[in-house]
Amino acid sequence: MQEDVADNKTPEPGKIDINFSPGLANFLATNHISLGFTSYQTGRLYLVGSGEDEKLALHEAQYPQAMGVQGDSERIYLGTLTQVVRLENVLSAGQLANQVHDKVYVPRNFQTTGNIDIHELGVRNSGKIVFINTRYSCLCEPDIKNSFKPIWKPSFISKLAPEDRCHLNGLAMVAGEPKYVSACCRSDVVDGWRDRRDDGGVIIDIDTDEIMAEGLSMPHSPRWYDGKLWILNSGSGELGWINPKDKSFNAEAFFPGFLRGLAFHNNYAVTTLSKPRYKRFEGLTLDAKMREKGVDPWCGVQIINLSSGDIAHWLRFDGAISELFDVCVLPGVKNPLTLGPHSAEIADFITFE
Repeated sequence: MQEDVADNKTPEPGKIDINFSPGLANFLATNHISLGFTSYQTGRLYLVGSGEDEKLALHEAQYPQAMGVQGDSERIYLGTLTQVVRLENVLSAGQLANQVHDKVYVPRNFQTTGNIDIHELGVRNSGKIVFINTRYSCLCEPDIKNSFKPIWKPSFISKLAPEDRCHLNGLAMVAGEPKYVSACCRSDVVDGWRDRRDDGGVIIDIDTDEIMAEGLSMPHSPRWYDGKLWILNSGSGELGWINPKDKSFNAEAFFPGFLRGLAFHNNYAVTTLSKPRYKRFEGLTLDAKMREKGVDPWCGVQIINLSSGDIAHWLRFDGAISELFDVCVLPGVKNPLTLGPHSAEIADFITFE
């Protein structure tokens, strides 16, 4: 569907109200990109691009507990409740679907893992997928025979158990290989991270097991960009980077919501924001900061200009959706479409070589 700029009326129960900055469609078109982002709450993969007449084009597909997402102009990988999904663009160069869509992403492979709480994922230079297995506190690859193949775990995790001990959640790829991960604390007991949400967070170098930063508040989405290790210090609502000399966190910007999901393009950072599950962000610095600034929590996407620190563009949801998870930039994509595995269209959408 394509959406015009919406008004600010209170949405009806069960309805999703969408608002966005007037220049967002032009920004995407000028930068020759589209965005993909997920919501495990609604079980959706969303694709946002620029449609006809400079309107924003928003398309969605249903996937249970859609979380980690990575993609490019030809392929998207998605982590769901029980599977890693590979979606392929089935259009050739210059081909359009319905005379407007330059990409159509269709699910072609489902690797079943079971419910292991897949969070972020990445793609190696070899093309192999790696993903964060939060329930078992480890980094994994898909396996032909088994649910997953563990390839690394934090040194403080004594055994692989379905206990979400440290809430391992984020993954940074460097030069096409997994390099850094984020965790909410160094707990080695079941659900132990919940007691250290405010200041127990760590960033770990998986090659050396070195703690690159600590004392963080629920860190998420480490990313290597422009020679810096960036992270979302979600418990304080801040985007920043880690100084390798003293391992300090250097905040660059504050956002009015719980941050998860981070991508970069041309000196812009794109992140997703969520509202609290319970009326406030209990036990987090973010709660006090929002009261101090007199703002209400957001659910949506914000794009920040790293040079100025200003929010350049935004997309906001109100109503039935209150939580988003991951986000990725799709370079060279104008107006993408995706078909969900249970959509009415996919049964008769047949392509062959």
